[in-house]
Amino acid sequence: MSAARAATRSAKGRWIEDWDAEDEQFWERGGKRIARRNLYLSVVSEHIGFSVWSMWSVLVLFMTPRIGLGFAPDEKFLLVVTPTLVGALLRPSYSYAVTRFGGRNWTVFASAILLVPATLTVVFIQRPGTPLWVFLLISAVGGVGGGNFASSMTNITGFFPRRHQGWALGLNAGGGNLGVAAVQLLGLLVISTAGDTHPAYIAAFYLPLIAVVSVVCALKMDNIATVRTDPGAQREALAQRDTWLISLLYIGTFGSFIGYGFAFGLVLQTQFGSTPLQAASYTFLGPLLGSFSRPFGGWLADRFGGARITLMTFAGMGIGTGVLLLASARDSLPLFIAGFTALFVLSGIGNGSTYKLIPAAFTRQAEARIVQGEDATRAFAAARRLSGAAIGISGAIGALGGVAINLAFRGAYSGGASDGAPAFLSFLAYYALCAAVVLTVYVRRERAGAPVAPRQQPTEAAAAPRPENVHV
Repeated sequence: MSAARAATRSAKGRWIEDWDAEDEQFWERGGKRIARRNLYLSVVSEHIGFSVWSMWSVLVLFMTPRIGLGFAPDEKFLLVVTPTLVGALLRPSYSYAVTRFGGRNWTVFASAILLVPATLTVVFIQRPGTPLWVFLLISAVGGVGGGNFASSMTNITGFFPRRHQGWALGLNAGGGNLGVAAVQLLGLLVISTAGDTHPAYIAAFYLPLIAVVSVVCALKMDNIATVRTDPGAQREALAQRDTWLISLLYIGTFGSFIGYGFAFGLVLQTQFGSTPLQAASYTFLGPLLGSFSRPFGGWLADRFGGARITLMTFAGMGIGTGVLLLASARDSLPLFIAGFTALFVLSGIGNGSTYKLIPAAFTRQAEARIVQGEDATRAFAAARRLSGAAIGISGAIGALGGVAINLAFRGAYSGGASDGAPAFLSFLAYYALCAAVVLTVYVRRERAGAPVAPRQQPTEAAAAPRPENVHV
């Protein structure tokens, strides 16, 4: 299919059947323009999804006896944990939904459904005396925003050639991650202008944005057949050792980013007695820098190798955690904020470099099968499908790291305790484990430079050429 024909079908919102990002001529004559348009819209949609998902990290700062919502710190941590958990559990199904319904179609749905938790929040956050279980249900519904990440990443992978995937995935994820910082900046704006008794303003701000983005995505985004997978792709990806190892690493990078982003304000309130205004003044900086550093991590991985950058990231995160332990022992707020900010930046870099390991791992397996005599087209097609499935799986498991971090903080600060050292020690041990995995598996593999044979060959169905797709 020519680039002009692809662009015509794109404008009509049809399925683009013969998309081939690896074809240099197709890419330069029109494929790049279409891919970038979908990338930018995907970033906006995912950004708002992240904002709604992480909204409760800001709303809990407002929940005081002054507005009739005087919940204890451990109850507030539970409100933060709930959307994190739901968002993580939704990610595999969101990733698969793109392959079933199409990237544009699912993005429109995933954006529009954010109106439900945002509207419920506006209504009930203004009612003094609302019981905790009501807010737990609303925050659980807000978890749908966390699923947007998996569907967005799976969709964008199909638009870009392998040589640009590190940059594209980093930009897509980084723009989405900025939603964490954006909602916290909005919280700071509300507190500094209207005071700390109007949390409904935060949720209300997103209602028109959600509606506009949903309409624009419906008009301008595209469905491409490249991201279509057979139902067995996720099962095959689950059988691959690389899927589980990279998921373990992603718990350490993205799990840290989202966990710290959700918990930072509450940690400052609990450990240092910060007011809502003081907490909101600090909490946005780390997620902001971490979001901007994610594309940089993808770029570094493209240039120097994902394994090397990921190893350096975990080493730095171990040092940053040590700074938090020192700050806690000295009761030093400036040192504590510096340590957390470093962790945000490093986790952002690690997010980008770890995701780069996924297509690299399955591409190397495809190369091994080609050496053994398999057709190159079939081998690389199977690698791309497995990469898309693995992205959804690792994204879901990685988000569970955010749940673990908030549960660790909840345990450390329960019973009136004001020292998070037990939680920080557990994080330090996990980063050491991740560094050991990267060093012994992926750094060694990069240095060897040889294709790695898969533990399980793809089935004939997975390796077979993609059938033609009907228009929708």
